[in-house]
Amino acid sequence: MRYVNIETSPRREHFEFFKSWDCPHFNMCANVDLTTFYPAVKTRGVSFTVAIVYVLARSANNVPEFRQRIQDGKVVEHEIVHPATTILAKDDLFSFCTMEYDQDFSSFAARAAEQIACVKEHPTVDSDPTRDDLLYMTSIPWVSFTSFMHPLHLHPVDSVPRFAWGKYFEDGESLKMPLSVQGHHALMDGLHMGRYYAEVQEYLHEPEAVLGGG
Repeated sequence: MRYVNIETSPRREHFEFFKSWDCPHFNMCANVDLTTFYPAVKTRGVSFTVAIVYVLARSANNVPEFRQRIQDGKVVEHEIVHPATTILAKDDLFSFCTMEYDQDFSSFAARAAEQIACVKEHPTVDSDPTRDDLLYMTSIPWVSFTSFMHPLHLHPVDSVPRFAWGKYFEDGESLKMPLSVQGHHALMDGLHMGRYYAEVQEYLHEPEAVLGGG
């Protein structure tokens, strides 16, 4: 983790403008193309959820603004951020599941499978309030939504980015899926969101970069 000198940052004015808003998060929702990625996942027998979580986490780690957080009025940039996603457990309830990010997909997937199995047996909505090196994620696989809003504490507002993906659907000869991305406006703008979506789509178009040879 390193501190970002906001006083010399080009974002200084934007940071000061948005940091004190009651709800400074903004959200974007767009469809991503799974036409190449989805069959590659199925051919390899890989969990689609784990593969998507990995793509979203890897893309976030590639865009510095998605690793930045506000702590006590200062900006820090984590070296690595980790996905914390919801997992459907028993009684139609969800559980939080934090997965340790590893750039090697095989290592990430093996550890994620263990963590998912554990929270399914012992579901929880407890979280570590001291950690902000996370990426909050959820899936809504029953709906091809066109917008999404995450719950937020307002006082204080945390600066952890949030992600949601929905039910994939056919669009002509393409397979697409809605992806919602939410971030703190003091740390990022639409430009950074655009870069993030570009990162995600690049991996979805080249599944070998994510899943390895198959």
